Amino acid sequence: MGGVSPKRYSFLQGSMRFHLAYRITQSCFVNLLKKCMFRHKGKGRAYSHNLKLASILSCVAGIVNITGVLSLRTLTTNVTGHFAFFSEELFLKHYQMAFIYLFYILFFLFGAFVSSFLMESLSKYKPHISYTLPIFIEITLLSCVGASGLFFPDAQLSFPIRLSYVLLFSMGLQNALVTRVSQSVVRTTHLTGLFTDLGIELSQLFFYREQSARTRLNKSIFLKIMIISCFFLGSVVGGFAYLHFELKTLFLPVILLFFALWYDRLLFRYYYLRRKFRYHG
Repeated sequence: MGGVSPKRYSFLQGSMRFHLAYRITQSCFVNLLKKCMFRHKGKGRAYSHNLKLASILSCVAGIVNITGVLSLRTLTTNVTGHFAFFSEELFLKHYQMAFIYLFYILFFLFGAFVSSFLMESLSKYKPHISYTLPIFIEITLLSCVGASGLFFPDAQLSFPIRLSYVLLFSMGLQNALVTRVSQSVVRTTHLTGLFTDLGIELSQLFFYREQSARTRLNKSIFLKIMIISCFFLGSVVGGFAYLHFELKTLFLPVILLFFALWYDRLLFRYYYLRRKFRYHG
């Protein structure tokens, strides 16, 4: 032991065992996070994570968008059109409406800012809730707008602008969340960029010959088609649901968001228990 007392040597051994156990536990925890569609971010994120995330949340965006259009006459999942309307109202000297469209843009921006700020603030200290908090805020906001249709039947006529602010803010939250989690691979609230990227990648099918590059390209194309299809599906389902439920249609995306959180937690628990039984079985 070279001059080290038995008590000191025993302490060093115990410390080394504790450090090794901690590193193994940390490694296992990181590997578990990699299997969940929300919890894992970065280069190790799997294609299946983005596919699940895109399918559920693009459907949410489709429902919210059509509900906003039918009830509030407002696009709530993107701000491109609002820039055109803002310019038009300025040209017509309708300054009050121009500022309303400007605030539509700013509320979407503020939602994205809040989502990213919360994720950045919590990622170092409570990474397991860094993504859940923005989703819970979105769930709360959509539930409030849906409940306004339940308790105030004429809500969309009485305060459509305020409700539009809330929906734009919630879609800004979601888009920033998905963009950060997927490392800008998935965006679920607007389709212009997706159709552009899809057109580019479809043209590349005529030139890519290497199998590995062609496989990556096919996966990317399929992901974009899934986002577009689920957004379209959400819009159609939301449109038919609106005929019967009006603003209460927004409880459908709330259910989908709860399902996404439940599914992610279920995956985490499954892989955690499987790993636990593997090491202790």
